[in-house]
Amino acid sequence: MERIPLTLAAGSTISLSAGGQNVLVKQIVDEFCPRFTPEAKLLYVGDTGDKWAYFDEHLLRSLGVAVEAHGKMPDVVVFHEAKGWLVLIEAVTSHGPVNPKRRQELQQLFADSKPGLVFVTAFLTRKDLTRYLGDIAWETEVWVAEAPTHLIHFNGERFLGPF
Repeated sequence: MERIPLTLAAGSTISLSAGGQNVLVKQIVDEFCPRFTPEAKLLYVGDTGDKWAYFDEHLLRSLGVAVEAHGKMPDVVVFHEAKGWLVLIEAVTSHGPVNPKRRQELQQLFADSKPGLVFVTAFLTRKDLTRYLGDIAWETEVWVAEAPTHLIHFNGERFLGPF
């Protein structure tokens, strides 16, 4: 079966199934993270075929977060230690963005997080973004893979930071 290789910190590699949002997940890790969360630590990567493709449970627990197996994790979780941020990223290809309901779910799931929470919705194309534009929650960020150097900020008092 065709797989998508994803290189993690220290050169270790995992492989994601070829379906679903995994092409976008790879772009998030390879393109978004180095630009907007440099030197951040990858804590979680979900896979269409294996929900827990990569999970640094020990580090996440040390940040105050204990996630149950049935917890509805975002697609990618990154700890930006220099800024004190826990960045929660949803990769949207078929399921929706960080809308107000999803933002609240994530706030509850990560309620005990010591770092501040940053919510990001990622899309492959601007065309994909337009389908969900009216659903995106305020105080969140949007990243589009086809324009990887740009970020769209949905209001709030800070740009790319916790609220």
